Amino acid sequence: MNERVVIVGGTSGIGLATARRQLKEGRDVVVTGRSPERLRTALDELAAIEGVSATVSGSVVDARDERATREFFTRLGRVDHVIVAATGSTAAGPFRSVTTEALREAAEGKLIAHSLTARAALDVLSPTGSITFVTAASAGAAMPGTSGLAAVNASVAAMVPVLAVELAPVRCNAVSPGVVDTPWWDWMDAEAKADTFAAYAKSTPAGRCGSPEDIADALSFLVGNSFTTGVVLTVDGGARLASGA
Repeated sequence: MNERVVIVGGTSGIGLATARRQLKEGRDVVVTGRSPERLRTALDELAAIEGVSATVSGSVVDARDERATREFFTRLGRVDHVIVAATGSTAAGPFRSVTTEALREAAEGKLIAHSLTARAALDVLSPTGSITFVTAASAGAAMPGTSGLAAVNASVAAMVPVLAVELAPVRCNAVSPGVVDTPWWDWMDAEAKADTFAAYAKSTPAGRCGSPEDIADALSFLVGNSFTTGVVLTVDGGARLASGA
């Protein structure tokens, strides 16, 4: 029987790239997302991958909805690995102008969604399995205008070593991406996005922004390596080195 991996937030960007990677590695994949349209499109794309024997399925689930998330895992049954790539609003902007409502929405979409997903999965998760979060390098980048982003991502990262000990032998890890070209950036206009990406690429030793596949590779390592737990793996093209962080 193939291992089964659930990818919460798996219908676009990093989540979708990870679903492709996991299928190619022979794991049965279940993706979730909030949008029925995106789910259908993602499932069509994943089902069209050639040369894989693993299965793919999906459900519309809002990761911020505790009851719906618990019901989803109860229906699903046995799970070997859970990857939480869900995200929410950005809460980006100068600290003085970030609203309380924006901070609440950002926390709901990240910290709350990741936490309740992990809790809901525990009753069906294999004791030899894993939970892997997707945070962001903004948590430690000290970039002006990202205090809201830094706060919610740092809170998820802070759970990782605690849960690695508390939930053992279930493993808990996270990937902390730098700037990655995904639809998450669509809140910016095209010119601002291009300028942001160009500046980031110039500042990194890798000389480019990340791709969803870069992060999917890192997630694949954390899922597959049974001797790795309590790790927050930064995948940022070396940006933390250039900034002196």
